[in-house]
Amino acid sequence: MRVPDKNLAEVWDQGFTVVEGFLDPETLAAARAAMWGIYPTPEDYFADPERWPDFAKSQFAGLRFFPYDDWALSRLPVYPDMVDAAERFLGSQDIEIYKVELWAKYAGAIDYDQPHHRDYGNHTLVVPRADGRHVQMTTILLLSDVTEDDGPTKLVPVEHSRDLPLIPKQQPMGAFFDREVAAAGPAGTLLIYKTDVLHRGSNFGAPGRSRFVMLTDFTQRGWQWNGKMSWPDRANRPAMEAALTRMTPRQRELFGFPPVGSEYWNAQTVRDVALRYPGMDMAPYAEAVGVV
Repeated sequence: MRVPDKNLAEVWDQGFTVVEGFLDPETLAAARAAMWGIYPTPEDYFADPERWPDFAKSQFAGLRFFPYDDWALSRLPVYPDMVDAAERFLGSQDIEIYKVELWAKYAGAIDYDQPHHRDYGNHTLVVPRADGRHVQMTTILLLSDVTEDDGPTKLVPVEHSRDLPLIPKQQPMGAFFDREVAAAGPAGTLLIYKTDVLHRGSNFGAPGRSRFVMLTDFTQRGWQWNGKMSWPDRANRPAMEAALTRMTPRQRELFGFPPVGSEYWNAQTVRDVALRYPGMDMAPYAEAVGVV
């Protein structure tokens, strides 16, 4: 579903918003099915947690990074309503995706409680501007139902932190717990927040629970001090080649691919990029520069 204007306004007003029903049921079901090619199902995990000891090593042991072998997961960052929300929030169509992470958590694997912190520390070389310029849009897409017992992300409305200095980035454990709001919701719910908002991961409230999410973050292009992942570094991976091949030209742009009409394109580059990505429709690039 298209993110309503009132929700994007809420990000500016309180620092975050929760949009239930964001992902359509078919896309959600396909993504959930694809996850079990990466993670154990909750039933399998809890039947014998010792089969998967790596999840006990760190809160972040369940992270898996873009691209993914299954298109049902790789298409989520470029889901049309996600891109539309980013363009509207950032106030530009000249935007890029700078981070995509899939994250699984299982109750009892480790204590997932965190202190409140601000994400800008590893999303930019500098600090967020207080006037809202050079803002980044960070998102968490719920791929499983998340209740208070399922380790929801918890956030502090900016009315409680507006006068708090940006440094230090992290608060003492327990600080602002009495002010936090849980981003709970059914699978398919989208959380949008800014990198200067205090938030934290929380622990599970009951045994046998699990949580699966995808994190996708956007910024305006050209702000080289913002970022987290380098897509060319992943370009040799078959999953990246497959994802780029299936994307539309607009979707490829979000990962830094030259847009249709770019001065990069000529007869030679159209020909050789087609050889690099067999199956990619090169017609839009060729036609824009008069290559037949």
